[in-house]
Amino acid sequence: MESPSLKGLQPQLAAAVTDACASVSHNLNGQKLGRKGRITRERILAAAIELIDSPKEPVTLSSVARRASLGMTSLYNYFTDLTELLLAVLEPVMATADAAYLNLLRERWPDDALFDYCYRFVRAYHDFWFRHSRLLHMRNALADQRDERMLAHRIESTRPIISLLVRQMGRETLTKVSPDTSMATMVMIGIERSITVATDRDLRRQVGMGPDVSEDRFLVPGARLMELAIRDARSGSRYLAH
Repeated sequence: MESPSLKGLQPQLAAAVTDACASVSHNLNGQKLGRKGRITRERILAAAIELIDSPKEPVTLSSVARRASLGMTSLYNYFTDLTELLLAVLEPVMATADAAYLNLLRERWPDDALFDYCYRFVRAYHDFWFRHSRLLHMRNALADQRDERMLAHRIESTRPIISLLVRQMGRETLTKVSPDTSMATMVMIGIERSITVATDRDLRRQVGMGPDVSEDRFLVPGARLMELAIRDARSGSRYLAH
């Protein structure tokens, strides 16, 4: 049964939050979590998601506790700091990534419609970022500040994409030193960075990309670069063979 605190969330995300909380067996004091403890954890995550989705209020442990109608002592039973809480929010969010965009990469894309498939993926990736924009930008900002936990999450979240992109290039195995892996990594760095700009209002303003400018300004070139990388690899390019 869905917790009342999750009723405001999109159903797939609410289910992912429930699954994530169900997988936690104890709180930070070592106490076994029963139904009440899991519901409390769900309340905290739901409150954090609501605050993140509403940029009018800063996201802090105290603001999350207030939104969840909990005291700080209760919140500290579950999370030691803001990074730990954000990572807990990222877990169910990233659990929805497969349906959002990863599943698009699993079937081999036909050569005669390669750009269309690349664009469809880049658009889906953009839409996922747009849906969870503030959370993902907070993660990247902390990673840029050398928060090792957030940096590790940022890296790990791209690994499935890179692995599947290498398969689109015609390779069944992923190795860290292969030219295809290097190319897939560079393509994803470029796509993620451009989507970071396209989904960040402040950055859009700084680069002169007003609300009247379509995000296709970045998405189409990103899809084209992905197409070229895949075609190059499938053709057995001498460059990628070195």
